[in-house]
Amino acid sequence: MRKLSPAERLIVAADFKPEWNNPDRSEGRLWVRRKVCELADRLRGTGVYLKVNSALRAVGYGLIEDIHSYGLKVFADLKLFDIGETLETDGMLLREAKPDIVTVACTTGVEAMTRLKMALPETEVLGVTVLTTFKDSDSDSMFCCSTIDAVKRLASFAKDAHLNGLVSSPAEAEVLRSEFGILFSLNTPGVRLEGKDVKGDDQNKARVMTPTLAIRAGADRIVMGRPITQAADPAAVVRQVIREIEAALAG
Repeated sequence: MRKLSPAERLIVAADFKPEWNNPDRSEGRLWVRRKVCELADRLRGTGVYLKVNSALRAVGYGLIEDIHSYGLKVFADLKLFDIGETLETDGMLLREAKPDIVTVACTTGVEAMTRLKMALPETEVLGVTVLTTFKDSDSDSMFCCSTIDAVKRLASFAKDAHLNGLVSSPAEAEVLRSEFGILFSLNTPGVRLEGKDVKGDDQNKARVMTPTLAIRAGADRIVMGRPITQAADPAAVVRQVIREIEAALAG
C-alpha cells in the first residue's frame, strides 16, 4: 500500500438517517443525499475519505461522483454479501463508478470475494470481519469462538481472496498487524475522541480506542462518524483529528 498522508488516514462516516419529525421528512432519500453533499462541501480540501453506505444504497452510485466532485475520496461501505456470480456483477458495476474503497463481508466466502476483487483491480477492496458492536458473547453465538479468534479466522479468508485490507475494531489491530504484517491495510471503526460522549453510541466500549491509540496499535486508517457529524463545526473536528493522527505517527 502506498504511503498515506495524515488526512488520508481519516475516513469520515456520513451516516445520516431521515428525521421523521423534520419538515423535509417527505423527501427521505433526497434529504439524506443533501446531508451527505453538505458534509462533503464542508470538508472540501481536507483530503479525507467520506464513507457512505445506507445513503449509497438509497440513492445510487451517482453519489460517488457527487462526493468526488468535492475533492474527497469515497469509501463505499456496502459490505457486499452474495454468491460469486453476483459479487462479480457488483464489481463490474462499481468499477464504472470508481469508488476508492469498497467493503465486502468476509463471511461471504473466499470464492465470492476473489471474484469481486478481480472485477475491481484498481479499487482497494476491504474485508469486513466482526462488526464493532459485537461482544464476545455475540461472536460466540455466531462464530463459536471469541471475537479476536473470529477476526483472525475471517482475516485468513480475506488473505486467501487476495483482498487489499481489513475492517475491524482498533482492539484487534495489534494482533492483526502481528499476524499478517503489512499484507493488509487495517481500517478501524469504533474510534472516539477522548472524553467526548457520542449521542446514541452503540459501540462495544471494550473495543473502542482514541485516534492516537488506534494508530499506535497499527491501524492505517481510522473511521469516525458521529463525533464529527454531530459537531457544530465538522471541519474543525476533522482538522483536530488529523493533527492527532500526525502526532501519533510522529511519536
